Amino acid sequence: MYKRVEAVVESERFKNFITLMIIFNGITLGLMTSKSIMSHLGPLLLFFDRLVIAIFTVEIAMRIYVHKKAFFKDPWSLFDFSVVAICLVPAGEQFAILRVLRVLRLFRLLTIVPQMRKVIGALISVIPGIGSVSLVLLLIFYVFSIMATSMYGETFPQWFGTLGASMYTLFQVMTLESWSMGIARPVMEQFPTAWVFFVSFVLISTFIMVNLLIGIIVDAIFAIKDDDKEAEKMESKSEEESSEIERLRGEIEQMKQILQRVEKRLG
Repeated sequence: MYKRVEAVVESERFKNFITLMIIFNGITLGLMTSKSIMSHLGPLLLFFDRLVIAIFTVEIAMRIYVHKKAFFKDPWSLFDFSVVAICLVPAGEQFAILRVLRVLRLFRLLTIVPQMRKVIGALISVIPGIGSVSLVLLLIFYVFSIMATSMYGETFPQWFGTLGASMYTLFQVMTLESWSMGIARPVMEQFPTAWVFFVSFVLISTFIMVNLLIGIIVDAIFAIKDDDKEAEKMESKSEEESSEIERLRGEIEQMKQILQRVEKRLG
């Protein structure tokens, strides 16, 4: 019994089936947001949704049965378990938020697809670097927000009237969304030298700090690719070594046969 369940859980067909269920469930969850579609296909979509939850529950139970304690030591398995557990909680008025969180089951693709798992692993590995850069960026935001509130708060209270409003406005400036015509130029009409403030902020926050964050993430992605190439090289090398060993074994067998023939003639 155990061997059969293990064979099913570890098989590629089973994993592909779960992947298809996640994809189809994502499509049905999107369709369920349409009132017109729900009026025609509501019962069918709800039935399929419950069926998918039942399939996921059986899958998790099978994985726990196969891996036992090791299942709860794997972060990806715990994530799958948490997502399925949320789906099983009755979404009443007290747990209305769980009705929305059920859509998190689509993130199970991250645990099923190896490429996605590698990307998430890369992001997790660079969290310390991202955290350091984010703290520096937050400090820059805080300093520039104090400056903007002090200089432009009275004239433009809707943008810089409070510290929070200034930080939100500067966030819009950092994203380069209508920052020049929408914010900088109106301020420059009252304060002609305001361009120095905005250009300095854009140069520091957007072109330096944000690109530094992107650089850290890209570097992590390239590190994964390098690891994959190294693993491929090691695998090809092991295959070459295996073939070389097989060739040597064949030569040894031939030598044994030759020696046996020589012994028979001498005997």
